[in-house]
Amino acid sequence: MLDIKFIRENPDAVRENMKKKFQEEKIPLVDRVLALDEENRRSITEASELRSQRNALSKQVGMLMGQAKKDPAKLEEAERVKEQVKANARRLAELEQKEAELEAELHRLMLLIPNIIDPSVPIGPDDSANVEVERFGEPAAPGFEVPYHTEIMERFDGIDMDAAGRVSGNGFYYLMGDIARLHEAVLAYARDFMIDRGFTFCIPPFMIHRNVVEGVMSQTEMDAMMYKVEGEDLYLIGTSEHSMIGKFIDQILPEASLPQTLTSYSPCFRKEKGAHGIEERGVYRIHQFEKQEMIVVCRPEESMEWYEKMWRYSVELFRSLDIPVRQLECCSGDLADLKVKSCDIEAWSPRQGRYFEVCSCSNLGDAQARRLKIRVKGENGKNYLPHTLNNTVVAPPRMLIAFLENNLQEDGSVKVPEALRPYMGGKSLLVPKH
Repeated sequence: MLDIKFIRENPDAVRENMKKKFQEEKIPLVDRVLALDEENRRSITEASELRSQRNALSKQVGMLMGQAKKDPAKLEEAERVKEQVKANARRLAELEQKEAELEAELHRLMLLIPNIIDPSVPIGPDDSANVEVERFGEPAAPGFEVPYHTEIMERFDGIDMDAAGRVSGNGFYYLMGDIARLHEAVLAYARDFMIDRGFTFCIPPFMIHRNVVEGVMSQTEMDAMMYKVEGEDLYLIGTSEHSMIGKFIDQILPEASLPQTLTSYSPCFRKEKGAHGIEERGVYRIHQFEKQEMIVVCRPEESMEWYEKMWRYSVELFRSLDIPVRQLECCSGDLADLKVKSCDIEAWSPRQGRYFEVCSCSNLGDAQARRLKIRVKGENGKNYLPHTLNNTVVAPPRMLIAFLENNLQEDGSVKVPEALRPYMGGKSLLVPKH
């Protein structure tokens, strides 16, 4: 969410930013917000004047009532002033109600206005215009056919989607045996990987209030992703970033405590609406999965430096597991409304002969901090808004696809990279049962 002062002073920049994001339909919002803001400020000014008058008139009534003992005419004048006080009170009540309505509508519209994107963001309408920046590792083209990922898992008796369908429906799965152990090993390795880089490990709440949801994401994302708990002001998290950033809601942080660097484990729950092709079945798009996340809350001038560090951590982790990856810069039309800049880390799929998304790193500027009222007390005693960033460390369902395909041997066994062996009981090879 932008600062209303910024919109007042830079309406053309806000409109131009909407054009860059291919959201021309939102341009009328700028004039609507400015008109509401002006009307609200007039109401606030009038209400302030009435409150000031109320104090003066109340003193006048007291003075006139005291004088009425000697001059009965003063009593009539006091009654007229009392009527004025009552009229002012009625008008003040009207203005206070109007202020509340105007501020609620202004807040609702402000949530729809996208954040100002960084000048370095490539301009394009959708993810087809995302730009490859760099590749890490040589994509392998094995001399044998790589089966679909669920087929690989089935050879280890490692997945049962039929049973999950009977129990929970489509979009769920049972992981079993070595595949389940591999899933947990990847999470544990990712946890320690981030701890070794100075991040504090955290297990957050898996349900959050609506005001936190509105603070961390757009309404469109919320409707498409979030599951609501019936009869409660609670939503199941779609990623632990939501509750991790929410941890600082309404807080004033001492500047010396920055940066806040946290890495968190959580299950994640997503609606994943819409039909998907064959390559997005299996465990690619599912309603429930587990993930290791990283978030940073930092000084504004440090956020781009952290952005670079964070996506490179993802590259380092995947390369340590012998998975080739690339960095893809997200274009303007592919950025969610709160994001200033974002990139995807995509892993190589030998089966498909292409890359697919496994991590997403984002700098959200001060948008989440403004919505959640997260402030920092600077050394000069003044408060300011920090910047927030997030990045996937690893989400095992997609990681498992990349891991199994890239470490599959011709005989059907799966190589365990050295970095992961301590988390797999020392195993260097997984041998299929079928």
